[in-house]
Amino acid sequence: MRFIDEAIVTVKAGDGGNGIVSFRREKYVPRGGPDGGDGGKGGDVFVVADDNTNTLVDYRYTRRYDAGRGENGHSKNCSGKGADNIYLRVPIGTTIVNNETGEVIGDLTEIGQELLIAKGGDGGLGNTHFKSSTNQAPRKATSGFEGELKELKFELKVVADVGLIGLPNAGKSTFIRQVSSAKPKVADYPFTTLVPNLGVVDVGVHRSFVMADIPGLIEGASEGAGLGIRFLKHVARTRRLLHILDIKPIDGSDPVENGRVILNELERFSPELANLPQILILNKIDQVPDADELNELCLHIVAELGWTGAVFRTSTLTGAGVDDVKYHLMNEIEREQEREEEDPMFAQAQKERFERLEAEVRLNTEEQKEAYRAARRAAREAAFNNELDDDDDDDDDGVEVVYAP
Repeated sequence: MRFIDEAIVTVKAGDGGNGIVSFRREKYVPRGGPDGGDGGKGGDVFVVADDNTNTLVDYRYTRRYDAGRGENGHSKNCSGKGADNIYLRVPIGTTIVNNETGEVIGDLTEIGQELLIAKGGDGGLGNTHFKSSTNQAPRKATSGFEGELKELKFELKVVADVGLIGLPNAGKSTFIRQVSSAKPKVADYPFTTLVPNLGVVDVGVHRSFVMADIPGLIEGASEGAGLGIRFLKHVARTRRLLHILDIKPIDGSDPVENGRVILNELERFSPELANLPQILILNKIDQVPDADELNELCLHIVAELGWTGAVFRTSTLTGAGVDDVKYHLMNEIEREQEREEEDPMFAQAQKERFERLEAEVRLNTEEQKEAYRAARRAAREAAFNNELDDDDDDDDDGVEVVYAP
């Protein structure tokens, strides 16, 4: 299934039913008075976080959703029936944004969480509401109110505790295969991973966390190169970034420079994202069999990068060192969660940090999209101008063109 992480849909809540003008008509009751009922309420539109839905692909083909209209009122002071609400199911981690104003309407991060995105119109009033001592037979009723009409953008970001980042072929997919039941494609060419993959990492009884394998980044990703920022934004929800670095790249490149590329792209795309806690994984240690040479190489990489955080040496092929990473991550995540429960100020600071990160990522994503569109427009205009120049050159080549009658 194709991974769809953005969709634009139009939703229309139901209009309210009309109130009616009606009078009580019964035998021996010549002047029964007004009994017109109110109109029914129009249907609301909700979105629901569903753990059985993985992408927004359903909204790629059906882009408009309309709730039903409320029934008109009835006589005998009977109100019309309200219309049924409709529920749009989206993956956990979906943000709902008003596409016209850019306002964030809500964020669905828990299973079963519901969000009202378009409110149905209230029903109109029947003539019963307008009777008075001076107007005992009112012939007035009101129409139902219109339901809300909105154009919305659904933005999906994977919900994971740990995000894997690194250059293509650094070993990210093999790592997540080692620690979870996820089975992303693994091959010996770049960009094997084209969409994010999620895996649940079990670390003993009732201890687990979610890891996300993000498609590989390259230099210039923050400006749209390669897969660009389309998937870089998915690491915005993670608690930790796991930076996997190939210490012996098959293309002979310098691992230190490769590490700097990723760090620079993170910083350029989002300084707040670059400030997330990071762990450096020096991967493919099986490629350097000599222990002294391996130790010297690893120390050199860490020193040149100026890395001050946690560092692990692993071989995702053989599994060496992988368990140490799992337990370290689990312990760090549990400590952070416990502190959030015990310290309200820390929990609030964490919430504000993720809100800033979300806002920064969204702003940068929109700016990058607009820059991409501008570049495409400029390229088309340049191609069009070149065609005109070529036509002018043809007219000046000294050949007379004669059109037969």
